[in-house]
Amino acid sequence: MSDRASPRLAPLPREAMGDDERQALAAAFTDAGADRLLTSGPDAAPMPNVLATLMHHPTLAGPSLVYNNVLLRSPTLDPRLRELMILRVAWRTGSAYEWAQHLRIAAGIGITAEEIDAVAHGTDGFAWPALDADVLAAVDELVDGYRVGDDTWARLRAQLDERQLVELVFVVGTYTGLAMAFNSFGLELDADLPTTPAPPANDTEE
Repeated sequence: MSDRASPRLAPLPREAMGDDERQALAAAFTDAGADRLLTSGPDAAPMPNVLATLMHHPTLAGPSLVYNNVLLRSPTLDPRLRELMILRVAWRTGSAYEWAQHLRIAAGIGITAEEIDAVAHGTDGFAWPALDADVLAAVDELVDGYRVGDDTWARLRAQLDERQLVELVFVVGTYTGLAMAFNSFGLELDADLPTTPAPPANDTEE
């Protein structure tokens, strides 16, 4: 079992960030947002561990954050569906950081504690609306076999348009990739994130 007492890749300290990191943050959060993240003192915004860790590679982080903003801020899918998918991905991949971040977002848009429990501990037997059930089935099929099954696709095709179908697959793929990064980096929870319930770690080391 690996040691989770400290991150494998520690967040980059503010004082170590320069022009490249500021440019990456400004691309996603505007110049004013980057300044608030990089400034110390009472006006500073908290720097989440995920951002500070990604700043080890600002050339990659900047475009990645801009792309992720499309999924979060300009979605074609209903945010409820997106958050159900991300929570299911986080649970299936054992990503505690992704789970905690989106647990807070999900609660803020009205996803109930009962629904969150069903996402975590098994979607079968819960009285999901049809589209919710089909979207969650698609997540499991993508995680398990890298493809939405024919029956699930047909049901989704009857309920979503082409842009939403494209976005669905990209949401699952994007957050699966992020879960791989977060798990590999040993990303620690920020102090303001909820700690329970947490997904079991998928650790292959004995």
